[in-house]
Amino acid sequence: MRGRPERQMAMLTSLSTEDLIPKDHPIRRIGKVVDEVLAELDGELTAMYSRIGRPSVPPEQLLKATVLMALYSMRSERAFCERLNYDLLFKWFLDLPIDAAAFDPTTFTKNRQRLLSHEIADRFFAAVVRQAKLRRYLSSDHFSVDGTLLEAWASHKSFKPKGGAGPDEPSGRNAGVDFRGQPRSNQTHASTTDPEALLARKSNNTAARLCYAGHLLMENRHALIVDIELTRADGYAERQAALEMLKRLPRRRRRRTVAADKGYDTGGFVADCRDLGVTPHVAQNTTNRRSAIDGRTTRHPGHRISQRLRPRIEEPFGWIKTVAGGRKLRYRGRQRNRAWFLLAGATYNLIRIAALDAKPA
Repeated sequence: MRGRPERQMAMLTSLSTEDLIPKDHPIRRIGKVVDEVLAELDGELTAMYSRIGRPSVPPEQLLKATVLMALYSMRSERAFCERLNYDLLFKWFLDLPIDAAAFDPTTFTKNRQRLLSHEIADRFFAAVVRQAKLRRYLSSDHFSVDGTLLEAWASHKSFKPKGGAGPDEPSGRNAGVDFRGQPRSNQTHASTTDPEALLARKSNNTAARLCYAGHLLMENRHALIVDIELTRADGYAERQAALEMLKRLPRRRRRRTVAADKGYDTGGFVADCRDLGVTPHVAQNTTNRRSAIDGRTTRHPGHRISQRLRPRIEEPFGWIKTVAGGRKLRYRGRQRNRAWFLLAGATYNLIRIAALDAKPA
């Protein structure tokens, strides 16, 4: 007999979101690590709020929501809050009951400055790295470093001469602008949408765009991110950020190694690495020049191993750009985009930690 849709809603149900999520779902392993991280940050989160007044949306839910947006490629906070109304997995992850209404998207906006002022993104990322360290997933000796360009939330039309000087622009909401043949540089122009974004390009064969520069320091054992930074794309940021991240590593007597591509093969970077007690396993750049390293470094098997493992740093970059939606950043200003970049890097680490936890010992 043909079945018919049952449109009568149940008057009473005893189901909870816990009953509906499969026991072997990967989100359970990720949620377990996130709960351990948030328990570690409980004191910092409590210090953000007054002891009196109306209770806020818990900051744990905002951080978990940011993790979910990266995991499930949610383009905006408004789209996430709309999905939260009907996605039971999202409600389970945020510890919400089935009949709970989603919070308003402006909750993120109202609380963002509070989270930035207390550097919660930095603390969250550091706590995730500590979880990996407690599980002995991190190498303390061998690292790789690289950088990439992330397109800013600003268009070429917003890149105008500083001081307002320049030809008259056509009126209209989205009027066409022809700047072909006009000299445009970061010294003479700035974006009116995001003044901190700079015009940059990855190579001579690609178009220049308004960008920020993202940087990662990866350990070579399990390809986990141990440090992350977002800077202005001024052309020198890759090597400067790499040195800053290496300086932030705990000091030790035993020498470390750091692998990098040809862009890091400069005398200054190599010398500064050695001053920090780090052996630079950079790829040699011998195109119309001499490399900053020689056979005293490249003759060792460790240099070849570092160069073989170095391309794995493209995996977190690729994940952040595609799955997490970072190919084009969603905020204006370096500070807000940096906080998002840190949380996206932490989410990538959470996925790696959960996968390693699932492997048999």
